[in-house]
Amino acid sequence: MAPAAAIAASIPSGAAFAGGSLPLSVVVALIACLFTASCVAELARHLPAAGSVATYSAQGLHPAIGFLVGWGYVFVEALVPALLLLQLGFTTAGTLHQEWSSHPAHLWWPWSLFGAAVIALAGYFGVRASARFGTVLGIFEVLVFVAFAVLLIGQAGSDNTLSVFGTSHTADGFDGISGIFAGSVCTVLAFAGFEAAAPLAEETKNPRRTMRRAVLGAALSIGLVYVLTTYAMSVYFGPDRFAGFGASGAASWEGVARASFGLFWVLLFLAVVNSTVANANACATVSTRTAFALGRIGVFPRAFAQLHPRRRSPVTGVAVQFVIAVGATLGLGFAYDPVTAFVLLAT
Repeated sequence: MAPAAAIAASIPSGAAFAGGSLPLSVVVALIACLFTASCVAELARHLPAAGSVATYSAQGLHPAIGFLVGWGYVFVEALVPALLLLQLGFTTAGTLHQEWSSHPAHLWWPWSLFGAAVIALAGYFGVRASARFGTVLGIFEVLVFVAFAVLLIGQAGSDNTLSVFGTSHTADGFDGISGIFAGSVCTVLAFAGFEAAAPLAEETKNPRRTMRRAVLGAALSIGLVYVLTTYAMSVYFGPDRFAGFGASGAASWEGVARASFGLFWVLLFLAVVNSTVANANACATVSTRTAFALGRIGVFPRAFAQLHPRRRSPVTGVAVQFVIAVGATLGLGFAYDPVTAFVLLAT
């Protein structure tokens, strides 16, 4: 679910609408996503298949709908690693240039290629390797931001207030509940990813029990982290001026860390970089497993159903995912620039 990148870059976009009441927007988004997660979890329990949402649609609605959903899902998931690798590239290069001007700001692509190689190797070594890799990275980034949130709450002191869970701090022009819901729309993007556990059903012990806990557990636990961190920054920064908070500059997570907490910003930077790699790894796992399911039934070429004899990883899908990620990253990154390419793929 890339919590660090979401906390630092995605969730702050909702502050322009919800202002200092952004924590309430996060709660609203969490409730909405838990309803969705509950549906996915129940479907994963009854239909534990690598095809996940494609299988659910085919069985529950019509095979033609499943066909369209499968193609759409694998297409989107195959492109997400590319946009995350672009973010990895320009974030790392930009930060290094800011600290050491001798490092060229335009030298973003080696970092993107490094990230692509890492996720390809994780995919090749099988689901245990990629899952453990993602888990370790995820724990690191969550711990960093939770620790920082605790520091912010402590520094806020008497400014801590539950009023940020009301509607009194919304941005100008978005008074009351309209600002809360507008902020929650932006915040929902941060929750994307809890459904990514579902395509791993065929590689999971006791999937009918485990998948439900994985999907719901991911949405709830990371959602609570979002609530905590957003609350902490809102009360520390000041609820009534939080509408100006964003993803970069002085009024951002990194900006606050640089100004008030010394070298702690380095940990935040590493957590965000870590987050892009972890999320790219998760999406690559989803795309290769969905492609495997489609190859097995003949919708994709049968080669996509080929498994490594020892590691049981879908090697064709892993190789194709690597080519797509590198091709889209370098092709669009050089044709435009990495930030424009990122926005293009995200759109």
